Amino acid sequence: MSEAPDPALSNVVAALALALTDRISEATERAAGRGGQAPAALVALHEFLDGGTIEHLRQALGLSHSAAVRLVDRLVADGHVVRRDGPGDGRTVAIALTPVGRSVAESILCARRAAVEETLASLSGDERRSLQISVGKLLGAITQPRLAARAAGRAPDGGWLCRLCDFDACGRSSNQCPAANAAGAGHT
Repeated sequence: MSEAPDPALSNVVAALALALTDRISEATERAAGRGGQAPAALVALHEFLDGGTIEHLRQALGLSHSAAVRLVDRLVADGHVVRRDGPGDGRTVAIALTPVGRSVAESILCARRAAVEETLASLSGDERRSLQISVGKLLGAITQPRLAARAAGRAPDGGWLCRLCDFDACGRSSNQCPAANAAGAGHT
């Protein structure tokens, strides 16, 4: 049962979301040595798409096909990704991280964690546990409309929620990820 809208709470949550987005973007772009979708692409390849196709990456990042191809071209030029023959009849191309790309992806995950930890540092242990419960509920609530949009043939804004996630930290493999639990299965 939800309460009446609270403009003050909405405002501060929006300000926090924007500040965290700015911190995460700055930290991950610095770690990747490149901005835009490059940090998310490297992390997605590291966490769940390594060896996948450009189409898989395009879907995860919410990009057009041509934008995904240009991004992969840049990551190949940086030495972070290699192209390989894809599965099937040879019309698809698989992409995989190089050892350097894997290292950069790990640096991006560390930078993302540090950017958020700077904000969380002022909270006590009890406040952190309470926040984790609340954020888990919110992620579950956000997941459902994203899945509905995907089922209706519309790509969710920005791609998958998990495109920058550290799967070990979220507890996905032990059924602790609130988004995956809300989805029931698959990527969100």
